[in-house]
Amino acid sequence: MSKGTNQKLKLYYLAKIMIAKTDDDHYLTMPQIKDMLEEYGITADRKSLYDDMEALRTLGIDVLLEHEGRNYYYHVGSKHFELAELKLLVDAIQASKFITEKKSNALIKKLTALVSEYEASQLKRQVEVQGRIKTMNESIYYTVDDIHNAIINNKAITFEYLKWNLQKELVPRKEERYEVSPWALTWDDENYYLIAYDDESQKIKHYRVDKINKIKITDKKRQGKEHFAAFDMAAYSKMNFGMFGGKETKVKLRFKDEMVGVLLDRFGKDISIRKSATAGWSETNVDVAVSDQFFGWIFALGGSVVIAGPDEVKMRFKEELEKVKELYK
Repeated sequence: MSKGTNQKLKLYYLAKIMIAKTDDDHYLTMPQIKDMLEEYGITADRKSLYDDMEALRTLGIDVLLEHEGRNYYYHVGSKHFELAELKLLVDAIQASKFITEKKSNALIKKLTALVSEYEASQLKRQVEVQGRIKTMNESIYYTVDDIHNAIINNKAITFEYLKWNLQKELVPRKEERYEVSPWALTWDDENYYLIAYDDESQKIKHYRVDKINKIKITDKKRQGKEHFAAFDMAAYSKMNFGMFGGKETKVKLRFKDEMVGVLLDRFGKDISIRKSATAGWSETNVDVAVSDQFFGWIFALGGSVVIAGPDEVKMRFKEELEKVKELYK
């Protein structure tokens, strides 16, 4: 039998076929496998394929043989990830605001390559990254890597910390660079945060990683070890972050100009911002889940962000405030 032009890649293509074309619900017969190999320019006889299947098992690919009547069917059983596990990973990537849309799509594409094309279709139907509020900081992965290296090497870091302005641009919060001792990274409310010790104020502080820019690892040793000896990350996160869930409504918000970053962080860069009749104030219309958590968020911002409409939402907020007042009589 004449050999195909890609004969040296036979085992590679066989593994590719078995992983992509089979799973617990989809099988291939030996003739079908031979035909698919021929599409890659590879010829194989039945006996050599038996040996190749054994070689795949040795390499860790769970090739199973099913016998039904006079027919024999091959498929791959357990894989590195179960489909349910990959769905969880896809959901996590989609929900992560700190992962850009471009990187989200690239990561999900890599995950779909770990299962059969039939299982991949179940992951692809979940892929709706476009339109979600995502960070625009493509360098976040290098920032995270630098933070990890600083933690491992017990070094302090410096960086610019950015904020939004009314032109929807990210600009440094101050001229001087921030200098802190990094101790941990945490993912909360769909964002990634650096937990660090600020030696100047002698406090534990958190920073949005996607707002960290031009990070540098210094030669200085980290400070604040005693503050993190009994540090409870879960309690800290619960105390500092959180938000929404309820009936979606378009709400008009009026806010002080310096609060623009809060609005852009919460609702995304695509919201329309216009100047208010009151000097130093602006306004926007946003879709929100009107709930106790939403009202709590408004209340926490004091008088800097105000619900300007619709009337029923304003009235409900007033009613909720009255209920709270009653509790404190």
